[in-house]
Amino acid sequence: MSNGKLKSQLTLFDVTNLVVGAIIGADIYVASAFGARLVGPLSLVVWVVAGAMAVIIALSFAQCASLLPKVGGPYAYAHAAWGPFAGFVVGWSLWLAEWMSLAVFPVAFTQYLMAFLPNLNLTFQIMVKTLFVAFLIITNIVGVRAAGRTNDVLTIVKLAPLALFASLGIIYSFLNFGTISTNYSNFSPFGFGGFGLALVLIFWAYAGFEISTIPAEEINEPAKTIPRAIIIGISLVAIFYLVTNALLLGVVNFGSLMSDNTPLVTATKSILGSGTTFALIGGLIVGIGALVSVAGSDESGMIGTSRLGYALAADGLFPRIFSKIHPKFQTPYLGIFVQATTALVAAIIGSLDTLIATSVLFLAIAYIATCASIYFLRRKGLTSSFNLKGGMLIPVLGIGFSIYLITQCTLIQIILGVVLLVFGIPIYVKYSPRKEITELKEALLSPETTMRRAEREEERFIAHVLQHIKNFYRRKPRSKT
Repeated sequence: MSNGKLKSQLTLFDVTNLVVGAIIGADIYVASAFGARLVGPLSLVVWVVAGAMAVIIALSFAQCASLLPKVGGPYAYAHAAWGPFAGFVVGWSLWLAEWMSLAVFPVAFTQYLMAFLPNLNLTFQIMVKTLFVAFLIITNIVGVRAAGRTNDVLTIVKLAPLALFASLGIIYSFLNFGTISTNYSNFSPFGFGGFGLALVLIFWAYAGFEISTIPAEEINEPAKTIPRAIIIGISLVAIFYLVTNALLLGVVNFGSLMSDNTPLVTATKSILGSGTTFALIGGLIVGIGALVSVAGSDESGMIGTSRLGYALAADGLFPRIFSKIHPKFQTPYLGIFVQATTALVAAIIGSLDTLIATSVLFLAIAYIATCASIYFLRRKGLTSSFNLKGGMLIPVLGIGFSIYLITQCTLIQIILGVVLLVFGIPIYVKYSPRKEITELKEALLSPETTMRRAEREEERFIAHVLQHIKNFYRRKPRSKT
């Protein structure tokens, strides 16, 4: 580092892992059941459509990230295009979307835990959710410095159960082609009536790529790296999703999946023969993978959401509590605590359907603004090194897809979204100053502070677990010889 210039740390490989890690989590392990419940095997088409929509919107994000590689992602784009109030509305929408997602993960974690402990009553379920959130609060506030490849370990742990299931499913398909054909024979049992709602719930499984644009100033050559990482990352995720769901719907009849909260565990046991030792081991591997994946995804989401709070607080558009830095750990401890505890309340009282659909509604608002801001940023003279054929048509498609997602939410979900969105206006009125909080912004975005955040981007859930195991081993008294 020289002349006060930040030496960016995150490479294409790192950011691609961030994209994949932010997307794959609770979603694939629970969304399959939603699709089966609403449209049956036709949900496979929904996964294809949702993936195509996500790629189009991701390409719009890639253009914005190339035009304006700044901390804050969609908030930064809207702020630059239309001013502070528009930036706040988009930032508030994105924060609410990520906050809703944080509330989904404790619910999904508890559901998969109940695959091993099926008799947990409501009180113990609340305790599990509370302990889950408490653990993530501690790991995010304290942090653990990981070795350089720890992030990759988490991504491998997330993908390994899916790879195992895919391998077993392919073998099973060749050996049991009749079963596969039978399960696909009634491809559209409920017609297209639930297609829109299924699309909303399944699209959530692809959401998360927008988080990779938030720490832009910590990325090496962000104008090139972010677009490439988004495209590569979401393409890899789409392949995993399509293969996984095609095999899932072939192995298990959609009727059984409709009421199943742990579909991949059920399918793995079915492949290996229910009640056998192999089925127990396979189900255990997939179940533990789901638990780790959900926890790791919540870890990544909490990092991204707290950083968005940084950007909003730095511009004076959010309570300054979200910018309070712990003197020892150098993390936004109060912001993390507030967002995690309020998400816990939502996880206890909300249903998965409502939490996911409302999260998608808020994401769609941020997507519309991001796609539309491309035209305004170009009018301001900003240029991009990331150009596509028909690139100016892509944002139009992204806006259309986002509007469609909003229209497919239920009336109750839309009303809830509007109420929460309007609730942000008093926050803006109270905390928006006549000018930015310059000294706070300089402190948050200084090279030294940003470098520390870049280093902490390498910290993950797995790192915390491995570090505790290592410390325990070191403290364990050795027998004298």
